[in-house]
Amino acid sequence: MTDTMKMTTSTPWHLWVVGVVSLVWNGYGGFDFIMTTTQGAAYMQASGFDQPMIDYYMGLPTWMYAPWILGVWGAVAGSILLLMRSRFAVWAFGLSLIGAVVSLVYGQFINPPPALPAELAVMSFMPWVIVVIAAFLAWYAWTMSKKGVLR
Repeated sequence: MTDTMKMTTSTPWHLWVVGVVSLVWNGYGGFDFIMTTTQGAAYMQASGFDQPMIDYYMGLPTWMYAPWILGVWGAVAGSILLLMRSRFAVWAFGLSLIGAVVSLVYGQFINPPPALPAELAVMSFMPWVIVVIAAFLAWYAWTMSKKGVLR
């Protein structure tokens, strides 16, 4: 092999699966962010939230937008960058994980929300699910970068 030739690593099939599934998952997070910030209480009420839960989310401190934005849009960017095979997916998913963890810590330990209505009780586990998925995506992108799949 000459100095002018570059070694390239083929794209494994699972990158496309993880990339597309993560884009759908995180795309919904982006949709939810946009709807919550533009429609507010009306969107939350249509989603089944009761008034105490709506009041909780509408009363979150302004600084909580920073981890929310990092979590949501870092994940959307990470998904797109992963599909583009960009090494910057690692950084985007890393920022997303930081945002998800800060949101989890705030909502679970600093200022927990009121109890969810019975039909939404399963949603109380969502912050944990989001952190696990964010951690997996950050690890996956890092692993693909180390294997030379991401450029």
